Amino acid sequence: MIERYTLPAMGGLWTDTYKLKTWLQVEIAVCEAQAELGYIPADAVETIKAKANFDPARVLEIEQEVRHDVIAFLTNVNEYVGDAGRYIHLGMTSSDVLDTGLALQMVASVDLLLAETENLIQAIRWQAQQHRETVMIGRSHGIHAEPITFGFKLAGWLAEMLRNRDRLVQVRQSVAVGKISGAVGTYANIEPRVEALTCQKLGLEPDTASTQVVSRDRHAEYVQVLALVAASLERFSVEIRNLQRSDVLEVEEFFAKGQKGSSAMPHKRNPIRSERISGLARVIRGYAVAALENVALWHERDISHSSVERMMLPDCSATLHFMLVEMTELVKTLQVYPENMTRNLNRYGGVVFSQRVLLALVDKGLSREEAYRIVQSNAHSAWNHEGGNFRALIEADPTVQAHLSAAEIEDCFAAQHHLRHLDDVYQRLNI
Repeated sequence: MIERYTLPAMGGLWTDTYKLKTWLQVEIAVCEAQAELGYIPADAVETIKAKANFDPARVLEIEQEVRHDVIAFLTNVNEYVGDAGRYIHLGMTSSDVLDTGLALQMVASVDLLLAETENLIQAIRWQAQQHRETVMIGRSHGIHAEPITFGFKLAGWLAEMLRNRDRLVQVRQSVAVGKISGAVGTYANIEPRVEALTCQKLGLEPDTASTQVVSRDRHAEYVQVLALVAASLERFSVEIRNLQRSDVLEVEEFFAKGQKGSSAMPHKRNPIRSERISGLARVIRGYAVAALENVALWHERDISHSSVERMMLPDCSATLHFMLVEMTELVKTLQVYPENMTRNLNRYGGVVFSQRVLLALVDKGLSREEAYRIVQSNAHSAWNHEGGNFRALIEADPTVQAHLSAAEIEDCFAAQHHLRHLDDVYQRLNI
């Protein structure tokens, strides 16, 4: 995690101090469970809860000698607790602490991501409401196709973010899993009842069948979902970048007073936020492969996954959190230019209404092939020609005149025809 793309709320969840706090939470919850089941004295647990603490610097100092982070942590905690510390970590293995603590970090991260996802959903919904009737050209292959509204485009974004919210809710459940099952997961020295009570105290579910670790398919799912959300944000950002191009200029990122776009060209107003989001999506997507490769561990456990996760999980979580906040602000302040949308829509005299003319001629009895030939010929005569006017060419075409009245031609060039069913989509999304 670099500070530039790490916001305090998420960054705080992935510090060494916060990690050690989750470890202590786990150890204390296990002690409480052991005491409730009568395995250790209740007064010892009260002493542990009162005195247990750690010093991150001291933990690192001990780790330099013992070369084991959990042992270093336990050694430091016992320096605070004293004799009652002998009841800490009874029957447990390091991964009981590591994986259960990591689950707490991931759950807290998903909660933050869900909050920012909701903010983005509301920002998109608001813009979609504002531009429900803002007519623009729809494009396929980057080429003018047929009319849509900007609100309709945003409706697609909204639907996608609602699906992403569902995915985050589901993955929260997948990763909210702890394990207190001891070495190789057989509960040889600790009872399943201890695990169940501990997880209940921590707001987790016991893993169904852990080995010495929680299987890494859960962590891979976490990263995959984050990568998918990032891919959605990239889709939106690429759309904004394309619509902000100088030759299109239908929308534009907000450009603040005093902001500068280029060290060399004073006129520049660049889509820097959208480009930043596009770039960061690549980082998370790259980690998705590493997450999948972490699933295959040797036998009941190795630690080849550990070094990857120390980088991957904080990076992915912080990066997506930053992207969501960035995209929300971008959408809220997006500058929309309906006049430019209308200008682009009407280029070359309404050539984008070619299908309506085609269907009208077919409806009058022409074969589709003949109608297509007539319409395409007139459309290509207008396309990319200075002053090209498809409608004027259609109105002057003898075959068209023989089959369509002036009113019928007028109807072919009515944008509203293309928008008449969009209310169905808006209603589905409560726009």
